[in-house]
Amino acid sequence: MVKLTVDGKAVEVPKGSYVIDAANAADVTIPTLCYLELHKDMSGDNASCRICCVEVAGRKNLAPACATPVAEGMEIKTDTDRVFKSRKIMLELLLSDHAQDCLTCAKAGTCSLQNLCYDNDVKESGFAGRMNSFPVDESNEFYVRDMNKCVNCRRCANACQSYQCTDAIDFASRGFTSHVAVPFEEAVKESTCVSCGNCVSVCPVGALKPKSKYRTWEVAKTRTTCSYCGVGCSMDLLVKEGKVVGVEPADGAANNGLLCVKGKYGYNFINHPDRLKKPLIRKDGELVEASWEEAYSLIVDKVTKTKAEFGGDALAGLTSARVTNEENYLFQKLVRAGFGTNNVDHCARL
Repeated sequence: MVKLTVDGKAVEVPKGSYVIDAANAADVTIPTLCYLELHKDMSGDNASCRICCVEVAGRKNLAPACATPVAEGMEIKTDTDRVFKSRKIMLELLLSDHAQDCLTCAKAGTCSLQNLCYDNDVKESGFAGRMNSFPVDESNEFYVRDMNKCVNCRRCANACQSYQCTDAIDFASRGFTSHVAVPFEEAVKESTCVSCGNCVSVCPVGALKPKSKYRTWEVAKTRTTCSYCGVGCSMDLLVKEGKVVGVEPADGAANNGLLCVKGKYGYNFINHPDRLKKPLIRKDGELVEASWEEAYSLIVDKVTKTKAEFGGDALAGLTSARVTNEENYLFQKLVRAGFGTNNVDHCARL
């Protein structure tokens, strides 16, 4: 363990930790943009935004908290005038080449850049200069890329490379024109992108946004478990006017804030008019809606009679890969112990 102080608070953190870990241990909040606590192993020592810079006793320059390793006896200050001034300058530099369309941006309200500017009393940039004008890429079926709003935080590229392992995007050009791109500056549709949407989920601004149209304050979040396979990923359904309009990954034990393309964008079936919402029972040759109690009673009756007349092997069970492993286990146990047969299978091919 390493002993140090953060704003006068003594803390101990494991060797190899960073200053931002020590700040968290001391309950001191350090603003970040490129760094993401949930995915800090993805962020690495990126330190591209410099928003989290702090003062370290004995050092001339400010140090990025997300990329500075702790040392024994280190004294850290996060709330000095020098730190606040540096943070404001960094924000103004980011704003100097950022689209100022917050009134119509879908990210308004949850934009990290917007929130940081508000918290640090930054209303405009004092740095005048030319603006980049990258074409907006709408080729992907699920999301839009607008590099004119990008803050070069590297979150999207890190997620694609470290978590999805697709390497579909990375930075192109240098200096002022540096931006995220696919190989040969082609459209996303022509790249190796698998539309997992994790880049969209980690983007702190409006550079990557889903094509579903909603504003953050218009939706209610409902925590649930993805039903596309048995992994059990946690996610939040975004509901607007009684309809699911989007999905955000949640920090569940199975997925740690990530989703695949099915979980992230495969939700339209929920609102489909042909979706079954109640059990159907055939009466007089017609399928009619029934209560769950009535449906279960019919199932028990049919299974009991069939087993009594023809034996357990006259029955079989087929379940789905779109339920959890635990539910599939219980189903096969029902078939083997209750039905008295080993005729059980499930489709694990999505």
